[in-house]
Amino acid sequence: MSASALTPAHQSFLAFDFGLRRIGVASGTRMLGVAEPRGTVRGGDFDAIAALVKTWQPDALVIGVPRHPDGAPHDMTTKAQAFGRRLAGRHHLPVFEVDERYTSVEAEGEGARDVDAAAAALILEQFFREHP
Repeated sequence: MSASALTPAHQSFLAFDFGLRRIGVASGTRMLGVAEPRGTVRGGDFDAIAALVKTWQPDALVIGVPRHPDGAPHDMTTKAQAFGRRLAGRHHLPVFEVDERYTSVEAEGEGARDVDAAAAALILEQFFREHP
């Protein structure tokens, strides 16, 4: 979804670092501009994601979309975008995309115990910086 669709009503978010085997999850609020890692779910486990949406009741969702270093899309770009469309269809929430190149590497470099969840938090904080 285009960032122009972001409204003041969108204050709480769940973010996802999409992967085929694991999906990192983080939550946060726009007011604080800070995200907290919330763990990792098995790739494709939409029941676990639904439980997180029910628990956190976000106003919108954010997904990290990977790209090549030059910004060009690749196979995982398409899969992450399809994941976002599926989330939007299942939860009837806006889904915003963030370019997530290098978030896992950054999370590893920071010594994160759960790299996927930490990467999701980085994705969400990037979204907050881009859309204050």
